[in-house]
Amino acid sequence: MKEVAQEAYRDKLATVDSKGKRIWIYPKKPKGKYYDIRKYVSYFLLLILFGMPFIKMNGVPFMQFNIPKSEFIIFGIYFPPQDFHLFVIAMLIGMVFIVLFTVIYGRLFCGWICPQTIFMEMVFRRIEYWIEGDYKSQIKLNKGPMSSNGKIRKKVLKHTIFILISAFIAHTFLSYIIGVDALWDIITSPVQEHWKGFAAMVIFTGMFYGVFAFMREQVCTTICPYGRLQGVLLDENSLAVSYDFVRGEPRGHLIKPRKGKKSDCKDGCSTCKKNDSNCPADLLKAELDKINTVEPVKGDCIDCDLCIKVCPTGIDIRNGTQLECVNCTACMDACDEVMIKIKKPTGLIRIDSYNAITKGVSSLWNSRVAAYSLVLVLLIGLESFLFISRSSIETLLLRTPGMLYQEDKGVISNLYNYQLINKSNLESEVQFKIKNFDEAVIEFVGQAPITQSNKISEGALFIKIDGQELKSRKTTLTVEVFADGKLIDETKTSFIGPRK
Repeated sequence: MKEVAQEAYRDKLATVDSKGKRIWIYPKKPKGKYYDIRKYVSYFLLLILFGMPFIKMNGVPFMQFNIPKSEFIIFGIYFPPQDFHLFVIAMLIGMVFIVLFTVIYGRLFCGWICPQTIFMEMVFRRIEYWIEGDYKSQIKLNKGPMSSNGKIRKKVLKHTIFILISAFIAHTFLSYIIGVDALWDIITSPVQEHWKGFAAMVIFTGMFYGVFAFMREQVCTTICPYGRLQGVLLDENSLAVSYDFVRGEPRGHLIKPRKGKKSDCKDGCSTCKKNDSNCPADLLKAELDKINTVEPVKGDCIDCDLCIKVCPTGIDIRNGTQLECVNCTACMDACDEVMIKIKKPTGLIRIDSYNAITKGVSSLWNSRVAAYSLVLVLLIGLESFLFISRSSIETLLLRTPGMLYQEDKGVISNLYNYQLINKSNLESEVQFKIKNFDEAVIEFVGQAPITQSNKISEGALFIKIDGQELKSRKTTLTVEVFADGKLIDETKTSFIGPRK
């Protein structure tokens, strides 16, 4: 029963009280080595996020995910709906990679790379610190009346900035979907001309504002399923932000400074000839030496609770791995600062595995890691093969529905509809050739097709074959497609003639 009681913290979220009411988190402003590294990593990732939509290759965006049209551009390469199978495999690769990464490195992605954490902790939270002060000032401000300490002014300023940043994020998000050119057209045109685009901007702005101003850590602890996967993905060799309970327990406390008694010796120390081992001055010095020392026979943890105060999700990392922990390393910085002050080795809270803490040894390579790695390599190999063998122009050639063959002086003709999907960034002139009928004639309805880059071209054509060359009523034709004289695709279609 005692063990169950000790594990009771796992039965509820740290941000919800016994009545089910949310506990608002006021994390202490973090500082330290890891926080500084996180800032630089965040700056780099934010630069990529906001700069990517403006980068173009050969006139097309470097990255674009046009979900409504099912058209995607990745690294300047156009992927139409016909390449959907590549995205299915790519998503499987992403899922397996996340699983493998989590098995080895825990939830490090959440604290260092996830956009939710980066925006919340490195953008919105820092603005909040700048306007309202550290956690104690925020608590005092929120508990005080609206007329106190410029509360209205600070709240209006903070939420105005939050809305503006949310609008900027929403515009960036839309630029990844429709492109910066279409986005600029929506921004500069009257609302009535692009009311759907305007509505999308308003909706996404409100969504981002609600997430970062009110939802905050609830997104990580309640909505996002990734944290709950830790229970099945992590093992005793997985790396995670961990408290070294072997070294830290049992927890001690700093001995508070005590005022020493004044010596009642009337003689000066320089003229003292008593040579007394119980000299009052020596006893006073021994007492003062105990100041800022830790209780003997205790662990290195002094139970200062700074690791809890800086946690953005409000947990106590000393309780062990929890779904709320995003591995942001804020508790590591706070603990290291305390260890330095009390002259103890840093790393009481560090990124380590359970086995490394308890046994001193840990191995990242095991059967699970090997299995996931093998599956990942196979999927990457399959994706690479399909991508390399992918033609730059894909052809779809089908007989026109409802049309039979036509016969003129022994020559049989069929009418076809063609569709050319140009996946390259080049404009090409396309020619067709029947591989298994050298004498077959192809006549286009209108001009010969010229495919534009990253576009779909459609049209109609006639295929004419001498009736004497046909061996049956239905013949399979192999059609070769050439772009600027180079064979780029091959497709098959049926040709209908008279009964034999």
